[in-house]
Amino acid sequence: MTTEILHRPDPILKWNLRQLYWDVLWFGILAGSTLAFQAVYAARLGASGFQIGLISAGPAVVNLLLTLPSGSWMEGKSLIKVTYRSSIWQRLGYLFLVAMPWLFPSPEGQIWGLIWTTLVMSIAGTVLAISFNAMFAEVLPPEWRAHAVGRRNILLAITITVATLVSGQILDGVIFPYNYQIVFLIGAAGAMLSSYHLGRVRKQASAEFSSNVEEAASAEENSTEKRRSWLRVDLLSGSFGVFMVSYLVFYAFQFFPVPLFPIAYIDLAHMTDGMIGLGTAIFYGAMMLASLRLSYFSTRFGHRKVLMISAALFPIFPLFLGMAKGPELYYLACLIGGGINAMLTGAMINRLMERVPSKDRPAHMAWHNLALNLGILIGSFLGPASANLIGLQPSLFLGAGLRLLAAGFFWLWG
Repeated sequence: MTTEILHRPDPILKWNLRQLYWDVLWFGILAGSTLAFQAVYAARLGASGFQIGLISAGPAVVNLLLTLPSGSWMEGKSLIKVTYRSSIWQRLGYLFLVAMPWLFPSPEGQIWGLIWTTLVMSIAGTVLAISFNAMFAEVLPPEWRAHAVGRRNILLAITITVATLVSGQILDGVIFPYNYQIVFLIGAAGAMLSSYHLGRVRKQASAEFSSNVEEAASAEENSTEKRRSWLRVDLLSGSFGVFMVSYLVFYAFQFFPVPLFPIAYIDLAHMTDGMIGLGTAIFYGAMMLASLRLSYFSTRFGHRKVLMISAALFPIFPLFLGMAKGPELYYLACLIGGGINAMLTGAMINRLMERVPSKDRPAHMAWHNLALNLGILIGSFLGPASANLIGLQPSLFLGAGLRLLAAGFFWLWG
């Protein structure tokens, strides 16, 4: 293994790194305020598990429908401009959330307003997700990408931790619904400032990152062939097919209890928003610390072993939450769960990259994206349906059992 020595960044690269760090810093404010508490807000309004599930399931449906058309539409366009404009359009929805109590006086109206707003936002959000990843690779040389991702992850974890703590105190200290309007306003400000810095990214000279002239010249010729290959059914006939089944099962069982969490915070653990915010801060703090050791464990034990062990421990969060009568077990679940989540997320990505041929990555990653969004869709509907049939607490225990079963699928086919 060789160690990449980073050269001194030129002025444009230095500028872009600064903008990308500011982007993720402000996004952390959004994630630690609006994104962390919008499902809790719905639960406070009396939303059912099915309605909370729609907050996740709706964008998954949009992503399934628009991923391939979006990729085709972006060809030949400035990735920086597409990223900036799609981020503005998507994040205008966060301003709409601030006005929700004024626009929809009834709780039920606000719940459906939140669901539909999230759904509409996901249209531009799908374009943003695709264009940002492509733009990130376009403006940063390969040897700087891992360094930038590591710095961004640390900044994200810190800002989410701080934002959730502050948001939790605001939610406990200000009367409802003004408390949520303040938190959503903080999130909207973070979102817009994040977009501002995305718009300030500059494009490097195309020759700088080209591996060779032929690669750049052949890109347009192969675009049609690549689009045809994005959903190649032949890939599923081999070992990659059952590998993707294990990922699909995992994503479905991962999201099975997720819509039930906000309801459990309130109905089972009887927690205030400040307590929920503290738990979220503990979760991301543990996640940040564990991320620092991911490389060590992956190198020593291999990606597959880290994946199987962390997947086997993944049921701890819904199990502890189902047993919680107050915040204590919830805090412990967040502390352990944050560390497990860091290891599991990193191991899943690393194992996926290990199984995907570098020369045929788009076609394989299209199937992974399909498995991810189908899993979100299936889990987000089955979890609330289970709670309606057998109750909230038994469904959390069932979710823990299903997550353990998913670890078995990884052991067989991962």
